[in-house]
Amino acid sequence: MKQLKRILFVFVLFASFSISAQDENNPWSIDFGANAVDFYPTNQVGMGNWFDEFVNVGDHYNVIPSISRIRVGKYLDSGFSLGLAGSLNKIEKIGDNAGGDLSYIGVDLDIRYALMRNKKWFDPYLAIGGGYNFIGDNSAGTANGGVGVNFWFNDFVGLNIQSVYKHSFDEGNVMPHFQHAAGLIIKFGGKDTDNDGVYDKDDECPEVFGLEAFNGCPDTDGDGIKDAEDACPEVAGLAALNGCPDADADGVADKDDQCPNDAGTAANNGCPDADADGVYDKDDECKDVAGPAENKGCPWPDADGDGVFDKDDNCVNEVGPPSNQGCPEKIITEEAKAELDKFAKAIYFNSGKTTFRVGVSEKLDLIADIMKEFKDSNFSIDGHTDSQGSNKLNQKLSENRAKAVLDYLVSKGISANRLGSKGFGEDNPIAKNTTSKGRAQNRRVEINLAK
Repeated sequence: MKQLKRILFVFVLFASFSISAQDENNPWSIDFGANAVDFYPTNQVGMGNWFDEFVNVGDHYNVIPSISRIRVGKYLDSGFSLGLAGSLNKIEKIGDNAGGDLSYIGVDLDIRYALMRNKKWFDPYLAIGGGYNFIGDNSAGTANGGVGVNFWFNDFVGLNIQSVYKHSFDEGNVMPHFQHAAGLIIKFGGKDTDNDGVYDKDDECPEVFGLEAFNGCPDTDGDGIKDAEDACPEVAGLAALNGCPDADADGVADKDDQCPNDAGTAANNGCPDADADGVYDKDDECKDVAGPAENKGCPWPDADGDGVFDKDDNCVNEVGPPSNQGCPEKIITEEAKAELDKFAKAIYFNSGKTTFRVGVSEKLDLIADIMKEFKDSNFSIDGHTDSQGSNKLNQKLSENRAKAVLDYLVSKGISANRLGSKGFGEDNPIAKNTTSKGRAQNRRVEINLAK
């Protein structure tokens, strides 16, 4: 009895250690149930051959009607687990002979190897190990080997059945025998902080309730994309858009779509632009006709059809070029040009000077009136001399006289931008310089139409 107390103390100490060491997904297990000891089918003298009458429970099995075996196991890795078992029994049958009510105590250490690790409910295994067995006052160590199976009802509770052959190292004290066991097995020791059914060891989101399909991480909107990878975790969406919805199916996520209910293009931020004028249809008052944003997507009106929009056209009802703000250009007529020529021939200067003779101002005023009427025409004022005097002096004199005419016309309101002046000296005579009449014709100012 003292030996039994020592064995139970060691067993309880081991069990206490195992229960506190919870560091993997249910790595611990405890088996408890009944055991049966059978000496007969062990090929010993006076016994049957190997496995003879292996299930002859009534004639050969030693069983006590109570929980008589308990084992605590620890999962190691790759299907292997380590366990320590203790068992009690009463030996009344040794083969076909009476045993004499001998007490039986077994303490065994085993290693199990799961044969079908991917089967959730059917869990067969092989076991090897060793132990120490006490029968009455005798005892001996044994080498053990056997098979068993767990039938799991759920992730934690199952039915355990096993049969182990124990080969004695001292057959004089303890004969080789089989020990069978059946009972419940319970797994425990896993940690699941968020109670989502995925243990912390395998849970990528151990603090947040999640789904097994996402390794314990949540999918709040149920779109099949876990929240950590979902750009719109509160709204169900598409995988192609990182979990965001696309109401108008235009390929632009609603969160980035300026027109979420009207199919558009990514280039237009999800909005349609039927006339491709850069003004989205939602803001375009002329959806089918291209127009500028400044006019709400509508084309500017052009009443006279001259290509100059009315807003820029100073003559909205008259055709004119853009260069003249849409107004028709008033190019000088031949009649007006003839008058200019006539008046220009009446421009006389005091001899050798740039001052005008009496009566010339009136002619210049008439020239200014013509230029004002034809405001779109530009003019060149060309000065000429006769051949008397040096060429250098004549050149200078022609330039100054042309400039004097230009200055007078500018003083009468003609834009200087429309006028130019140039002197040609005595280079371009229109008559002979050998006669006074010819020289008079050569001393002239010409007003020509300029580009």
